[in-house]
Amino acid sequence: MATIFTKIINGEIPCYKIAEDENNFAFLDINPLTEGHTLVVPKLQEPESDYLFDLDDAAYLSLMSFAKKVAKAISETIDCKRVGVAVMGMEVPHVHVHLIPINKESDMVISNPKKNISAEEMNAIAKGIASNYKKFF
Repeated sequence: MATIFTKIINGEIPCYKIAEDENNFAFLDINPLTEGHTLVVPKLQEPESDYLFDLDDAAYLSLMSFAKKVAKAISETIDCKRVGVAVMGMEVPHVHVHLIPINKESDMVISNPKKNISAEEMNAIAKGIASNYKKFF
């Protein structure tokens, strides 16, 4: 059965899209820890994988290279010291990388309260990151 991320990739569920390439897709997390919290996912074929290290080497390298580009676009858009990376994959059974703009390590604590960001703000953030992604890549 297709995961929610596959449905997002296929356009069946709306999202705040950042970027995509032939193999990967990036969009804002709708329950963000910080402004600009982005999810990067591979466009997996059946069967879907939920564990990063089960990806074959080509898919893994493609995902991480794409995530690096998205992280650079985030750092150009969001005022932060770093873009943190978290890979847990427990929430949705589909490989995904969290890119989280942070100013201190505690910003990465996944159990922190989620930010309440309006749809208008989410659209503006997504457009800003997408614009910087396109500018550089």
